[in-house]
Amino acid sequence: MVRTAAFAAAGITANLAPAAWAAPASASPAAPAAEHLRAAAPEPLPLRTDRHSQGDILAGFRKDHACLLFLHFRDAGKARRWLNRLLPSISTTEEVARFNKAFSKARRRAGGIDPASMSGLWTGLSLTHPGLRLFAGREPFPAAPAGSNAEAFTQGAAARARDLGDTGTSAPQSWLFGAEEPGRAVHAVLTVAADDPERLATAVAGHRDAAVEAGATVLFRQDGATLPGKLRGHEHFGFADCISQPGVRGFDEPDPATGTTVLGKPGTRLIPAGEFVVGPERVGQRPTALPAWATGGAFQVVRRLAQDVPGWWTQVALRLAELQRAGSAPADAGREWLGARMMGRWPGGMPVALCPAAERLPKPGEDPDATLDYSADPHGWRMPLFAHIRKGNPRGGLVLTPGRPPLAQAELDGRRLMRRGIPYGPVYDPDLGTDHGPEASRGLLFVCHQADLVGQFELVARKWLNETDFPPGRNPRTGADPVLGPDSPCAFETPSESGSRADTLYFGRFVRTEGAVYAFSPSLPVLRALATGELDDSIEFHTGSVLRAGDVLDAGKVRLTLDSAGDLVLLDGEGRRRWHSDSGGAGQNAVFTQDGELVLRTAEGRPAWSSGTTGHPGARLLLRPAGELVIVDGDRVLWKASAS
Repeated sequence: MVRTAAFAAAGITANLAPAAWAAPASASPAAPAAEHLRAAAPEPLPLRTDRHSQGDILAGFRKDHACLLFLHFRDAGKARRWLNRLLPSISTTEEVARFNKAFSKARRRAGGIDPASMSGLWTGLSLTHPGLRLFAGREPFPAAPAGSNAEAFTQGAAARARDLGDTGTSAPQSWLFGAEEPGRAVHAVLTVAADDPERLATAVAGHRDAAVEAGATVLFRQDGATLPGKLRGHEHFGFADCISQPGVRGFDEPDPATGTTVLGKPGTRLIPAGEFVVGPERVGQRPTALPAWATGGAFQVVRRLAQDVPGWWTQVALRLAELQRAGSAPADAGREWLGARMMGRWPGGMPVALCPAAERLPKPGEDPDATLDYSADPHGWRMPLFAHIRKGNPRGGLVLTPGRPPLAQAELDGRRLMRRGIPYGPVYDPDLGTDHGPEASRGLLFVCHQADLVGQFELVARKWLNETDFPPGRNPRTGADPVLGPDSPCAFETPSESGSRADTLYFGRFVRTEGAVYAFSPSLPVLRALATGELDDSIEFHTGSVLRAGDVLDAGKVRLTLDSAGDLVLLDGEGRRRWHSDSGGAGQNAVFTQDGELVLRTAEGRPAWSSGTTGHPGARLLLRPAGELVIVDGDRVLWKASAS
């Protein structure tokens, strides 16, 4: 019971543990079309050839220059025509992945220098809840149960700001975008990224003119660019950024020696693709409970985070002096010594846990996180428990109950984010003039993609980064993340004769939220449907997902669940049983197989009941709001149960 409570406090639930049964990565669709499934299945890395999902989600645009336009439309018809004209320019996973692979190969041949002959221009589109409703002409979710992704997405970032720590000067009242009145809400976020700033400017001007011609208002324009010179690849505080990205099963090549890490990156675990794109396998084969229009897409979080560079580094110097007076830091340590412990990395990218005394720059081709693991450092003596990278990704060192063994890294795989941020504003260097001084606007445009808005981004921000009691149960408390978190006292622990000694350091907030949006990046087939005002709001139960006792798929007027008696049950809006599978109480869980069959299984994995529809690879299982549970192959209904 103690362990279960600790899991809940940290935002981890038992159903995240991988089940004994697992579908192969190619068993679930990355896009709604069945023909795409059949074409991709034989590929060793099927997601690399996906022409339906948008390219920034898994492949990443990875350009030096980017621009985001936040758009509001006044006329649905004009908006749909605009979308139809935009569709050919939207970049897919296949084309972005192919370019990135060729670019990386050419860069290695050139000794680490970007090939001047290769230049790309990428375009991505995401829609907010008001945007989906505008294009579809109706509510996109048949139901929004409490605590669900549908609820979070429908409410939007501004309504959930307080729970995420966006208060005071970070409150929505001061945002530049994302907190507009209903009549001016953000409908779409158009992302354009390029290697060449002039090419980007030309493309953005064209997109802006097209949007205005369609009657849209550009509510805000956010430009971003890789920092120049020695800060290239770094954020404004001076630390290398976006080093620790998750590997994706079915997209990144596995290391044959382990099978669980990315080839050439021994510190990068392979995560099931369904944690980032709705539809494929997820950790523990959990059902998404999302509508069919979400398949092949991902939730996108966009946040403008202003950074007070001189204020942050002044604070670092003051706290370092306190530690030195207490004898807990070397007398000759510079401010980078503590700054690295707050971030978790030295400015060059090496984790402080691997070289605590002084910075060591990574060797060419070296994976800085190759041997990074916190399981042997439960008190944070080498990497503080409050360090930014440790709070955001506890790896193998998360101890939920003091004195107990840490969790395995696999138990945290379902909490990773695919980050696609980029800095904005000039570097801080007053010697270059007032445009580079403390008054200039600068910071990080934080962008991340995930399949579970609540269980990934919101959980990491709310229960990990901002929570002072995470890791839980320590005395004194660990404190919040000193880089992104709220004002907080933090426990800086060092070894002593009696065990662990803690010095309390108070960190103020020097990163301010200036805008935030929750959006969704639909697949290309769904965007084409939206261009005609169509949207399939059936709840989809994806291939390879497992429905366990207590799980509920909610389509508003009808719900599908596995009841305590071991039967699949359809309930109407009043909770009355309208259909059940009649398994004789033997059902333990239900799965929709790659061959198109709904199977209720016993505890031993044997069929207790099935739909009898095997032999239809690419079929889909949908819970329709009208009250039907159907298995379809294209337009053909193979099996149906009704709650009417």
